Amino acid sequence: MTAYSTQSRIWATTAAGIVTEVYYPTIDRPQVRDLQLLVTDGATFFHDERDYLRTEVLEFEAHALGLTVSNVDPEGRYRIVKDLITDPHQPCLLMRARIERSESYTGPLRVFALLAPHLEVGGWGNDGYVASRAGREFLVARKSSTWLAFAEERPFLKRSCGYVGATDGWQEISKRFELATEFDCAENGNIALAAELDLRGRTEVVLGVAFGDHLHHATSTLFQCLGVSFEHHKDRFIDQWHRACKEHSVPAERLSKDGGKLYHRSRSYLIAHEDKTYPGALIASLSIPWGEDKGDEELGGYHLVWTRDLVNSATGLLATGDTWTPLRALIYLACLQRGDGGFPQNSWIDGDPYWTGVQLDEVAFPILLAHRLHEAGALREFDPYPLVLAAAGYLVRSGPVTHQERWEEASGYSPSTLAAVIAALVCAAVFARARDDEETASFLEEHADFLESRVEQWTVTHRGTLVPEIPRHYIRILPADPGDPSPPERPDGVTLHLKNKGPGERSEFAAKEIVDAGFLELVRYGIRKGGDPLVEDSLAVIDRVLKVETPYGPCWRRYNEDGYGERQDGSPFRGWGKGRAWPLLTGERAHYELAAGRDARALLHTLEDFAHLGRLIPEQVWDEPDLPERGLQFGRATGGAMPLMWAHAEYVKLVRSLADGRVFDRVPAVFDRYVTRPKRRRPLEVWKFNRQVRSMRAGETLRIIAPAPFTLRWAKGDWSGARNTPCRRTAARAWYVDVETKSGERAPVRFTFGWEDGRWEGRDFEVALESG
Repeated sequence: MTAYSTQSRIWATTAAGIVTEVYYPTIDRPQVRDLQLLVTDGATFFHDERDYLRTEVLEFEAHALGLTVSNVDPEGRYRIVKDLITDPHQPCLLMRARIERSESYTGPLRVFALLAPHLEVGGWGNDGYVASRAGREFLVARKSSTWLAFAEERPFLKRSCGYVGATDGWQEISKRFELATEFDCAENGNIALAAELDLRGRTEVVLGVAFGDHLHHATSTLFQCLGVSFEHHKDRFIDQWHRACKEHSVPAERLSKDGGKLYHRSRSYLIAHEDKTYPGALIASLSIPWGEDKGDEELGGYHLVWTRDLVNSATGLLATGDTWTPLRALIYLACLQRGDGGFPQNSWIDGDPYWTGVQLDEVAFPILLAHRLHEAGALREFDPYPLVLAAAGYLVRSGPVTHQERWEEASGYSPSTLAAVIAALVCAAVFARARDDEETASFLEEHADFLESRVEQWTVTHRGTLVPEIPRHYIRILPADPGDPSPPERPDGVTLHLKNKGPGERSEFAAKEIVDAGFLELVRYGIRKGGDPLVEDSLAVIDRVLKVETPYGPCWRRYNEDGYGERQDGSPFRGWGKGRAWPLLTGERAHYELAAGRDARALLHTLEDFAHLGRLIPEQVWDEPDLPERGLQFGRATGGAMPLMWAHAEYVKLVRSLADGRVFDRVPAVFDRYVTRPKRRRPLEVWKFNRQVRSMRAGETLRIIAPAPFTLRWAKGDWSGARNTPCRRTAARAWYVDVETKSGERAPVRFTFGWEDGRWEGRDFEVALESG
């Protein structure tokens, strides 16, 4: 939950009926582990909300990202109804809790609040104190320059600071049914703040948790927020979100079965995942997958910027008619782009890289976003051409092998990555041609054509055995080492190593026997048409191997033998497990069904049914019989990320696609080039230092590309008659020479490089010619 206003730099999440992470001052910095209420009669029972009470998340409001959570005593003695919002203009979390007794229960109820600070993104090294200001005693915590202040409208009856697992309030109250011992401070440790709420003469309390960069800042913020009625804050909170979301361009109410509720909620979630200090920085999720099992050493998580997720979120908002947020996202990416044209695998909000992998689709996606904004007339005064050229050049120089594909676990030739790269290069050519740079435009288009002509060679097996009657189908990835200049380029006979496999589990598989539905991206962007026979055959394999029929409809796993998910016994993923079904993939399949001319409405409704607990779409759903002891239900969320913004973006794009009658992500220039009016293109083979082909068909053009200006000294056969050819220049920081060959020629092409500084490469290269 968060306010729409950029002044309120605070976000909070919930799970199991309690507040979990609270983020401040940016969306990637969790400062609280959890905040919950503890209930006792003072003598016979003790309940904590997370582990004992039954939880129901109620509708708060269609657009506004607050929550109403109802936690019910299983024995029916009472329930706690909590309204959760953030102050509309200040960094303060507000909780209004109403304690409702049943008519049959007449015993006492004592309610305590327990808050676990994890300031500066960590539980250790926190200090907690009982503080006094403005005639009030309340609780504070600090670490470095970050302060937290915690109070309710009335003074706490009791208050204490303790060390988790030793002197914290939970230990006291669970054992003695009261806060028997009060500590004024707990320094330099993993601490918890506990307080007894004053329920005398009332059943409703308002709690506040405020933040600041010093004690006075946090304290004044806290009491300013508590000095105004919760209802007033709530009205302003809702009004902000209504004004932000009052206009949209899609008839979601007509297409969905829930009256457009998930559509409107998804739009608000996407907006809320943009940082308020670094506009345009859209993160993957505010949740922390399997967060209860993670320690301080795991600093990253889904609250980082992934270019892939950012562009999907921005495109989802563009599908709703929002052009400002996607433009901010594109400008943010332009400022994040590295000098070589690439993008970090992921980064903190401030742009500092976290992981260091190279993913070519994450370099392609900003080009696609720029093109979509251009087509929508929404670039305004921003010129994306430098970003586009630099990224396109990086794709040409670094591909076609990606260090990591979209699941971030393998290197090689990936159908989904190739689809994004091909589409991006065509889009980059559109930009170049608009600048009257025909040389660069043709070069980028021809490189896209080269990749497109090799997709099946690289990523289709002819000897598949997963479904014996379908030996020819797309595979997940053809593994290749990015450092190998001559990797295998046909999948049969190649071995793929899978990550996230447990001790003793098999991790080596034939590449042709591991499949995913990433090839559907070829249809999404317009490189292949819906209903293509090879695509249909590959889907038949996918359905046989990866499809799960849940109580809510079909869902698909990422790939067979996936190890990213809960373990077989339902325990959390800890470096290995078993991959579960992803609702996102139901959305991707629905987009394909639309492209193939079939009805996709049923899959849209399935995606709606996967959303629950505040209309959140989870990353994964449990795909086996219920495990009540683990809280896992067939077809419901696992402990993975929830919500996953990629999934919410997929949903809103699907609504838009159904409204338009065509896939929203399809790129007209790409579809026109490869499906509507495919042209006969000259056969091209590409040689680069990171892809040193050893042979080619006679009659093709050998294109030799280098990352710096050069003169090519080359000959056919021996070096007699060798000639020097200066390279052709492109604006994409790629230089090339074309060597034409004729059908029937047999003499190999030999060449070397002379560089601008006068150096010669000092070694010769050779490409053999073979009959077609």
